[in-house]
Amino acid sequence: MHRVPQLGVGIQYNPEILHWFPFEEQRVDVFEVLLDNLIGPIDGPMVLQPGKLELIQQLRSQHVLIAHSNYGGEFGFGPLEESVAVRRHVSLARMMESPWVSDHCFYADDSWMDIWSSPLQFSRAEVARIAARARKLQELYGIPLGHENAAYYVACPGGEMSEAEFLARLVDAAGTWLHLDLHNVYTNSVNHPGYSAEAFLKTIPLDRVISIHLAGGSWSGGFYHDWHDSKVPEPVWEMLEQVLEKSRPGAVILEFQGRAHHANTRVLSQEEDLQLIQSDLKRAQALWDRVYGPGSRRGTREHTHGG
Repeated sequence: MHRVPQLGVGIQYNPEILHWFPFEEQRVDVFEVLLDNLIGPIDGPMVLQPGKLELIQQLRSQHVLIAHSNYGGEFGFGPLEESVAVRRHVSLARMMESPWVSDHCFYADDSWMDIWSSPLQFSRAEVARIAARARKLQELYGIPLGHENAAYYVACPGGEMSEAEFLARLVDAAGTWLHLDLHNVYTNSVNHPGYSAEAFLKTIPLDRVISIHLAGGSWSGGFYHDWHDSKVPEPVWEMLEQVLEKSRPGAVILEFQGRAHHANTRVLSQEEDLQLIQSDLKRAQALWDRVYGPGSRRGTREHTHGG
């Protein structure tokens, strides 16, 4: 079993707000880096886009980098070795020296093109099929693989169990981990009658939580959306405290971005959102320190020891 280092609190290094948000000035313990924004075209010879190797080297010189995959296509129905995850993300995660990698637990390929609302079928057959692929993918990465629970608007037909039970069975069968997106849990609880955030957290194995996402969202078209365009809601902070007290994740990561999800997403700006983002970061750090101790994060450990 892989060992997971406990690092602390970080932020997703998102190029959509890079032109105004001073990432390198933040006192954070880790950067989560979106692999999809760095890779070369899948039909070309380059693993990385031009200039991205220098960016990785620059970031890695000062921060631990955590690899995160959105568009890996690893849980669709094509050959695993032909997926973006295998052909691009594995090499890049190694290049980043990431201690683990997290990915969205949905189909995200030609099997269902609407990737932001394509949850897996929560069935016994899919537990077995996806666990086999996840086990192999974790072996290829050579580091722990954490599955991120998805925000979705229509459940995949043919399900036989809850999302939480599916994830619990998946990590047990595959020997993998959970990347717990608390805002996705909150989003589903708002949009789906009978979906209980409390029941979700009671069902998943909290000892398998490798990392946690925090975010905020917006209402549009009668649904609450995981658009990463507002402050973290209070129910998400309450869930975070509960999870931290019952588990030992490697990191808590804050997500903010621009218009990647939808045209109706609020465009973030330095004038309106810099203090908001920094305030959420400080609140996450304070909560982490309250649960684990003020010297438990990588940044506070280095500061304490003069590193």
